[in-house]
Amino acid sequence: MELVIDAAILFSFFKPESFTRDFVKLLYSNGVRLFAPAFLLDELLALKERICEFCEIDEEEFTTSFILLCEVLGVIPKSEYERFLSEAKNLLSEHPKDAPYFALALKLSIPIWSNEKRFKKQSKVKVFSTHELKELFLSG
Repeated sequence: MELVIDAAILFSFFKPESFTRDFVKLLYSNGVRLFAPAFLLDELLALKERICEFCEIDEEEFTTSFILLCEVLGVIPKSEYERFLSEAKNLLSEHPKDAPYFALALKLSIPIWSNEKRFKKQSKVKVFSTHELKELFLSG
């Protein structure tokens, strides 16, 4: 399985004892490939202080988590998905800032992992919430 992962999911990855961190590791160890638009890494770095405060971690823990994240995340440059941006913006006319996730999902023909309820208001791209993925991978 392959998934595009959104920023909100990745923010919680930085919390050392979070379910999200453990779940990302589990998915990775089970061969699930996670992808994100390249700008997302810059965004995480720009929000480092806020993430450290929110997750109650220091800069060293942030750096360790960031490196781990870079190892498990396929980062795709805008040039590879930009031709899908206008279609993605049409799907999310009220929230164009989220279009890169959809453009990348359209380019790769894969679902998105996001807890944003508004992402499910369209039918072109499959969107899995954390709960749905948890049911898929941890039930049974």
